[in-house]
Amino acid sequence: MDQLLKLLQENAALRPAQLAAMLNSSEEEIASRIKAYEADHVIVGYRAILNEEKLGMELVRAVIEVKITPERGGGFDRLAERIAKYSEVKSCYLMSGGYDLLVVVEGKNLRDVATFVSEKLATIHGVISTATHFMLKPYKEQGMLMYHEHDDERLAVTP
Repeated sequence: MDQLLKLLQENAALRPAQLAAMLNSSEEEIASRIKAYEADHVIVGYRAILNEEKLGMELVRAVIEVKITPERGGGFDRLAERIAKYSEVKSCYLMSGGYDLLVVVEGKNLRDVATFVSEKLATIHGVISTATHFMLKPYKEQGMLMYHEHDDERLAVTP
């Protein structure tokens, strides 16, 4: 992978001037390369990873295993793209194994997620079954630990 993309993936807040200094390149060249990556949809977005617990956010997240019947001429793609368009869906992946799609959803409460599954997802023609797993607490999000390690914590010494 291009070193510029690696740096942006680790910290998208880096400015072109900072990236240029890190890569021994000009700021204009870095800005141009970033624009080209965005135009080609290599870079599709930028996000901050938030510790929602510290912000007092009360969102409910679930991962849903979905078994579907592939469509003739479209395979899994058309149905997966249809599911991915729902605003409740934050991520959608084609999987190997015992189910076909892994769908990550978000709602204000359990009822929102349950309503999405029962009234929207499960009623789609081609959806065979779903299994919903609620996320209780994040420890690591997109490679970032959600808590700070305490250097003063030591394991008990036992004989």
